[in-house]
Amino acid sequence: MSGRARAWLLAGLCALALGPWGACRAGSLRFCDAQADLGVAQKDRLLRFAGLIKEELDHSGQSLAIVSRSGLDLKRFGVRYSHAGISLKASANTPWSVRQLYYACDEHKPRIFDQGMSAFVLGLDTSAIGYISVVLLPPEQASLLESEALDNREALQFLSTAYSANAYPFSLRYQNCNQWVAELLAAALGGLAAPSVESGEARAEAQGWLKDNGYQPSIIEVGSLMWLGAFIPWVHGDDHPREDTAGNVYRVSMPASIEAFVHARMPEASRIEFCHTDRQVVIRRGWDDIAEGCVAAASDTVVPLD
Repeated sequence: MSGRARAWLLAGLCALALGPWGACRAGSLRFCDAQADLGVAQKDRLLRFAGLIKEELDHSGQSLAIVSRSGLDLKRFGVRYSHAGISLKASANTPWSVRQLYYACDEHKPRIFDQGMSAFVLGLDTSAIGYISVVLLPPEQASLLESEALDNREALQFLSTAYSANAYPFSLRYQNCNQWVAELLAAALGGLAAPSVESGEARAEAQGWLKDNGYQPSIIEVGSLMWLGAFIPWVHGDDHPREDTAGNVYRVSMPASIEAFVHARMPEASRIEFCHTDRQVVIRRGWDDIAEGCVAAASDTVVPLD
């Protein structure tokens, strides 16, 4: 793995920390920079893209979806999606807002944030091409997760006070944005009681349920760049098993690991993937990814943006 490739991988891991607020640049070790301003045409294209996603959600007949967005270009590592949240039709913010964990840079702490779908889409790393994945749970499981996600007390019970972009999923030391989604999902599906967040018992119970039910985190190979985590405030290795760090790998909750768990546990769950270029939106129904470059297959729906 080249040094440039490794730098981009850690940049992608760092991007998990920023939610809607910034961009991570491994080269300069600056992590809370504001996103670049979008031009009128770029913003209009992304808003139309978000509108199509909301239309599909409305037509689904569901009231909840697990949604993920693409981050930096990590396709060389087999990573398309870096950030997941829970989209709720009944959100008090606005319909289909995404409830998610983000890291508040100024406060140096993670928080739960409700963000409208349009703003969530505007947080894509690039306006030139972007991907959104939507997973729809069966009605019974969706209702359980909706109850957990809409309950502020329940949502906060599973929020850690310490953030790490590459948090180990079976440790209480840190948490990343996707791990919060995984633990809330565990609480809903496992019918877990949520004791006080200070004790850590809620998270421990959720992690135990995930492990017992076959949850498999994503494996991220970082090679000899493992040491760079010592200089990046949102990347840590002290929560990971020694055999993993010795092998220069991290096991991390990513959108792909959450989707794979849902698909295996609930075969009747469905997935819709969306991507856009400057000319079109491609919509695919099914668990196979759209081809890189947002290239439509014969069975995909294509919506022109011209």
